[in-house]
Amino acid sequence: MIVPRNSAFAEERAEVELLLAQAEKQKDFNKRLEASVVRVEDIARKLDEAMGPVYNDTQSLSVVTNNAERILSELRRQIKLVEGKEVEERTIRNGPAAVGVQNYLASLRSVEQKLSDLKSTNFRVNQEVIAELGQLIKHGNQQLQNLFETLIQEDAKVIEPLHFITKQLPFPIILPNKASELASLSGFISSNQPRNGGYAQEISSSVRIYADIRGSYLSGSLQNLASASISTSRKKSSDMIYSQGTSGIGTYANGMEGIFLAEWRNIANIFNRDTCATAFEMTTRKALSEFAKTVRELSIQIKSNITTDCFLAYEIVGIVNNLAISIDSQTGSLKQALVDAVKPVRDTAKASIGELYDDIKRRIGSMISFPADGAAIPLTTEIMTRLQTLTLYPQPLSSLLTSLGDGNWSSTPGNNSSSSLTTTNSFDVGADGNQLLARYISESIETLLSFLDSKARMLLKTKTVFGVFIANSVAVIDRMIRSSEIQPLLISTNSLSKLEPWRKKGIATYLDAWREPCAALMDVQYTNRGARPPSGSNSHIDSATIIKGLGSKDKDALKEKFKSFNISFEGLSAKHREMANSMEREVRAQLARDIQAMIEPLYARFWDRYHEVDKGKGKYVRYDKGSLAAQLASMG
Repeated sequence: MIVPRNSAFAEERAEVELLLAQAEKQKDFNKRLEASVVRVEDIARKLDEAMGPVYNDTQSLSVVTNNAERILSELRRQIKLVEGKEVEERTIRNGPAAVGVQNYLASLRSVEQKLSDLKSTNFRVNQEVIAELGQLIKHGNQQLQNLFETLIQEDAKVIEPLHFITKQLPFPIILPNKASELASLSGFISSNQPRNGGYAQEISSSVRIYADIRGSYLSGSLQNLASASISTSRKKSSDMIYSQGTSGIGTYANGMEGIFLAEWRNIANIFNRDTCATAFEMTTRKALSEFAKTVRELSIQIKSNITTDCFLAYEIVGIVNNLAISIDSQTGSLKQALVDAVKPVRDTAKASIGELYDDIKRRIGSMISFPADGAAIPLTTEIMTRLQTLTLYPQPLSSLLTSLGDGNWSSTPGNNSSSSLTTTNSFDVGADGNQLLARYISESIETLLSFLDSKARMLLKTKTVFGVFIANSVAVIDRMIRSSEIQPLLISTNSLSKLEPWRKKGIATYLDAWREPCAALMDVQYTNRGARPPSGSNSHIDSATIIKGLGSKDKDALKEKFKSFNISFEGLSAKHREMANSMEREVRAQLARDIQAMIEPLYARFWDRYHEVDKGKGKYVRYDKGSLAAQLASMG
């Protein structure tokens, strides 16, 4: 039992000893390993201390190498940029006429690109080249401006607008091919516009060149029309009313419109949209200045004969208004410039409206005599001719009257025959122009008749002549209204009926004298004395029976009545015939009808009853019904 135990213990002991021996070896190995690690770390530290400066030097050399490569690359690029300089310079120095515009522009653009690239570097060595390229570009731009000016000048020969107007030909424009070339030049010149303080100048030199040359072309071409407008507006007689279309101002305006719109097409083909309006205004400025000068001269001429030449002012205002609207609708420009140009004439035209109105009062008030036969005075026809002429200018007059305001056309409103109307100095923007014109004409006619009436009462001694004068004046006015555009104007404002009271007044005043023979034909009948006298047109009246029943005093009274009638009737008839030649046709016919309507029925009745008082001798009863009717009919 003891032997196996020792044997097992020995085996275990042997294993323990083996493990202890191995542990000792491991411990020894670890010590040697630690010593090796220490030695390796020491070697590594020494290597690090030895290789650090070498690494740093290598990094620096790498940076230097990269910089050198970039510098070489940039130098190669700069050399490449400068390589074509001589070719481009030769092209630019030769000029666009020699090499062609497009080639020239390509060379300039190439040089500009080179200059831009060189300026992006900070190499001092490039400064000389940059300066040379800058001078080359400046020289090229000047060459382009000179070419642009030359091309514009080629089409700037003055023309005669009247030739194109009379033959209805389109005004000449710059040919499309040339316009395209000019557009290229203008675009390049504008893109290289010098800058002041970092901002490009507002107006490019190409616009200035174009406006200067073409502006002279426009003003020169229109010069003859301006002169013709002045000469054709001069009158041979100071009292002659201006006749519509006599002045050459309408042709002048047509020439301006045609040549301006042709110029607008040129500008639209050459300049960009943002520049067109400025170029157009600058180009037309000189011609508009000449037009404004012409208008001022015409205004001075109109003022010297304002009551007869004011119609020229209305014509000018209307023509220029239409011109401004036409040009503005197609170009969007010049409307205000044209309005400003016509302002002197517009102010004169505006003042003339009140002057014409007051001239009626002034002219009538200064008269010292009227025709003794009641004939209408020439002034009435003259004033109505003025009013007729006004209707030829409805558009400008509507505008002028609207700016004056309703009723503000008299400088002396206290004398206005329509002073009951409320007036205001404010701008009557809501008034209808045609209605204002109708009111102006209506009030002018009312003022004319009112002042004629007042003056006639002072100068004409008899009511008969006064009545004929008023009736004649109304007839002249009415005839001239109905034969012109005044009639529809007055109808539109219900003003035509205002003449009727004046007509009735004249007729009634004249007929007052004819009441005397009518009074002689009045008798008194007593129905309570004997049988009632027969009545009705179909009743037979026996004059002999009636006379037989009268006493001697009644018969004498009847004879006296016939005698009074004869004297009064014949006197008035003679006076009527004397005045007949001075009566207007309508007045003569109207008076004859009214006299006949007054006298004939009374005389017929009186004659039917009492003609036997004369027993057919004709001493007292000079007219039977037929002869009196013929006498009355002959008055017309």
